[in-house]
Amino acid sequence: MEHWILLLYLLLEKPVAMSGKLRLVTYNIHKGIGGADRRYRLERVVEVLQKCQPDIALLQEVDDGVPRSHRDRQVDLLAEATGLPHRAYQRNVRLKQGHYGNAVLSRFPLSSEANIDLTIPLKKRRRALVVHCRVPVGGHRRSLLLINVHLGLSSMERQLQLRRLLKSHPLANAAWRLPMVIGGDYNDVFGNLGKRVMLSKGFSSVGQKIRTFPAMLPVSSLDRIFYRGPLQLDHAFASRSQIARQASDHLPLVADLKITS
Repeated sequence: MEHWILLLYLLLEKPVAMSGKLRLVTYNIHKGIGGADRRYRLERVVEVLQKCQPDIALLQEVDDGVPRSHRDRQVDLLAEATGLPHRAYQRNVRLKQGHYGNAVLSRFPLSSEANIDLTIPLKKRRRALVVHCRVPVGGHRRSLLLINVHLGLSSMERQLQLRRLLKSHPLANAAWRLPMVIGGDYNDVFGNLGKRVMLSKGFSSVGQKIRTFPAMLPVSSLDRIFYRGPLQLDHAFASRSQIARQASDHLPLVADLKITS
């Protein structure tokens, strides 16, 4: 009987994974502090993520041990509350007490965590969080390379950061047949990074015309996803629910992708 229960669970709970489809979200959570009321309420971020139902979440501005966010280790709280048990966290900016940085939450196992320094002299510290994700596809697991970024505020800084990223290991030597996603807060106000850097390297773009900032009345497409390799985009959108407009100063960008081979 236990075997039948397990089989039924797999069929009901994991149809996305078994078909090679996955939902990916990139979301600058602004430390769980609302963009309009400036109140720390991490439960609003949890609700937003639960409504999006991601398999993988790339999060930026995630606090760890900071007084403004009750010294919470947010990556653990978010992983447990959203049912995305596999996690990786990268401390980027050191504060007087605690840090904040990038995080990856996943329904699927993560491995080979790496940090790529993208800091430009005299600018705020920036790094890319790189992980391999083992996604079930047709009865076996396929490696998906995930890169989570939060780029700088100036156009030249962002271009230098992306060029450095693409020349770094493991991206520079990654086979074209390896599915790869680079998502995050690109701070790309004018939407020119894709043309100048990413598209010339074989990446396709998600979110160039999907406005995510500011959350209450979005006018800019700061949050983006670029993908390469055997991946196909099915659908993409920004979550515009009332709670999403309150939880952060960004809206989450959601992309439904499929690993095609």
